[in-house]
Amino acid sequence: MTDRTADPQDPRPLIGEPLSLDLLNTRWSGTPVNDLLAQPDGHAVWLSSAGLAGRCRADDAGLAALREAREALAAAVGDLDRDGAIGAAAVAGLNGVLEHGRLRRELGPTGPVSRVEADGPPWLAAWLAVDDFLGLLEQGPHRIRKCAHEACILHFFDTSQNGRRRWCSMAACGNRAKAARHYEKVRG
Repeated sequence: MTDRTADPQDPRPLIGEPLSLDLLNTRWSGTPVNDLLAQPDGHAVWLSSAGLAGRCRADDAGLAALREAREALAAAVGDLDRDGAIGAAAVAGLNGVLEHGRLRRELGPTGPVSRVEADGPPWLAAWLAVDDFLGLLEQGPHRIRKCAHEACILHFFDTSQNGRRRWCSMAACGNRAKAARHYEKVRG
C-alpha cells in the first residue's frame, strides 16, 4: 500500500501492525487510557506513522472519520475476542465507514489498476483502515488477537507459522508475564 516508517513523535508501544489494527492501537494502557487521537496533533502523527501523511490531511473532519472507523473496528474486534464472530451492530458500523468509499478497477497502459475513491479526503484513511480489516478477516479472523497480558489492550495480527503468538510484544508484555511468573515461583 504505502511506505510505512514510524513517526519519531509516535509514543505508542506497538507500531507497524496492519493498518486497521494500527488504528485500533491508537489507544493503549494507562490511567487514564492513552489516546493518540484525543488531540489533532496525534492525528498527524498517526497519519505519518501509517504512511498516509502525503495522501490525507490531519484536519477535524478526517479525525472525526478516523474516530468513527476506530469505534467500528473496536466493536468488531471486541465481538471477535468475546464471541468468535462479529455481531450485527459491529457489521453495521464497519459498513457505515465502507459506504464512504469504493475500490475502482480499470485497465491502464501497464495492466489492471485499482484506485480507492473516497467520498472526500476526510474519509480516505478511515476507509483504508476498515478495508484493511476486511483483508485480515479473509486471511483468518482467528489471527486477529488481543495481547494475552491482562493489563494490555493492544491487538495484533498473528503471522507466526504455528499461529500461537500471545503477546503484542515479547520484549514488553511477554517479558513482564515471564518475570511475574518467575517472581511468584521464587516467592511461593
